[in-house]
Amino acid sequence: MPELEESITAVREGAKEDRFTYLTILQCHVATPGILPTLNEVLQNAELAQEIGWDLVQMLLDIEGSDACLETVARLGNPREVIIKVMEALEGLAVAWHDEVIIEDERPGVPPDSKIPGKFITLLGLLAILLRRIKTRYPSRFLASSLVKVFEAYQPTMEMTAVVVNLVRSLSGEKRPPLPTRSSSIDVANPDQDGDASKNAPDPEAEQEDPKEEVLQQKLLQSFTTCILQRYVNAHAMHWSPRLLEVYHPEKLVPGRKTSTIAYREDDTLQKRDAVVGQLVALLRDLGLGSCPKSFIKSIYTSSRANIDPLGSFEDCNFPDDIHLSPGGLVCLIAYWIFSTEVFGSDNPHPDMHIFPEHLALLEKFLGEEAQAEISSSPGIADALLAIGLGVEHREQTVGADGTQFMAYHHRLTLISVFHPDIQVRNAATTFAGIILHSDSDVQNRLEILEDLLENCMFAALKACAVTWLKEEITAARKEGVTNIFAKPDVIERLQYAAFPDMISVAALDTEALLEFWRQNSAFLLQVANFAFFLFTGDFKNLVPAGMAAAVEHRFSEPLILAAEKLEKAGVVDGEDSMQLSILTDRLRSLGLH
Repeated sequence: MPELEESITAVREGAKEDRFTYLTILQCHVATPGILPTLNEVLQNAELAQEIGWDLVQMLLDIEGSDACLETVARLGNPREVIIKVMEALEGLAVAWHDEVIIEDERPGVPPDSKIPGKFITLLGLLAILLRRIKTRYPSRFLASSLVKVFEAYQPTMEMTAVVVNLVRSLSGEKRPPLPTRSSSIDVANPDQDGDASKNAPDPEAEQEDPKEEVLQQKLLQSFTTCILQRYVNAHAMHWSPRLLEVYHPEKLVPGRKTSTIAYREDDTLQKRDAVVGQLVALLRDLGLGSCPKSFIKSIYTSSRANIDPLGSFEDCNFPDDIHLSPGGLVCLIAYWIFSTEVFGSDNPHPDMHIFPEHLALLEKFLGEEAQAEISSSPGIADALLAIGLGVEHREQTVGADGTQFMAYHHRLTLISVFHPDIQVRNAATTFAGIILHSDSDVQNRLEILEDLLENCMFAALKACAVTWLKEEITAARKEGVTNIFAKPDVIERLQYAAFPDMISVAALDTEALLEFWRQNSAFLLQVANFAFFLFTGDFKNLVPAGMAAAVEHRFSEPLILAAEKLEKAGVVDGEDSMQLSILTDRLRSLGLH
């Protein structure tokens, strides 16, 4: 191959020229197929690598199969100069990512033909080598700048997260033996650990490290890893709360429907998703985050930086206390501790917290005044918050709360049930809200929550839940033989106008408006029809106040039947809408109120 032979000669002989000339020669020949082994051989000249290494980073990064040459540059080049070029390349990847990114269901994804993840893996391998080579008084300054650039270029794929784990392990020092290889493992190149560190050239400008640097660097790595954990969890449906619910309350499983637990057990991709989070959590434990006292919990909800990325201030940090961990990442960490203890039998720290005040404070902190926006933008944190609540409640770590606190807590659970983008998490939030409601020892609190939902809630699905919870309270009072308000006609008397609202004006709507009303309120109306059947035709007739049956027929049942018939005759409904309307009218006609 004359072309290859010519390039080999040029690369070998050109090294004798001045460095500028040689770089020009490399630009002409380095992309020739088969030339890279020769270049790598030439670069073993440490003096040459020191002089031109940093100029080769971007040139080689764009060439397939150049990893060995880049590793040589990282081991022999001037580490302070080469690391600048690596950070510039990472910055370029961040820009390129935004040009290429594809958003699916508002979650980050990687175009199938993108070269960005491969370049990211290569650059982080170089970074690990370089940061360990630099011997300066304040290495944290190089570390802080590097971590910021890594995070800017990072996207929460499994491979990119695995290489981040490798980087932090290299920089923190391996404290645990490698885990056995499993089908759920994510393997990425790790030249710092797999290569020969004895080939590393010494730092030509080496200085004695400041004694406080070790603690400062550890805090930087802790903060960085919590940020990665938060971003990864927000980008992937971990389903911690649905899976915990299946463990804690198997009686609520729908027969014949595949559970989330089984789905994760059978799906290799989902198992890898779990494994990546497990690696991040293990890493944080190695970095010193291995206990969960009350003070740790309090530091999260008293932080003024709930959803603020702490990496933005890395380069201004001179003391460990200047460095903040990601509050959202810490919530994910606690949730995983609880989740993996229950589901995988892992040995994790036991969070020292209760529903009141700690978990309520966490919900208030992260859901804030703009709950819909917070839940939509950080679905993983919302799932994590819910998982923490399930774990704490299951261990019966509850303390007394007044009615205002209880209503505030229940309200925030229902916000997750309404706004979370994942239906399985919404269902888990709804179920947990019901469990919390029924667990309140103050019957008046329970009644006021139900009354507030029925009268003031604008979400039909949540009002439907309130009807279900009301039915469960009535049934439980009978079963347990208690004589509270749910065992007396007073409760129906008090709630009848909220539970069976006036439908006379609805029946008079035109077809278009009526169809819109139905689609917005069908969940609530169907649940009310079922509740009416439960109340008027079953064993609970004694709870119905005198004269109420006729009133409900006049203002609710008959107008709703007329409205349903109007929609059917207009031919504007089909499929599920038509089926549900039929179920509604059949159930209302079976009440026999007249």
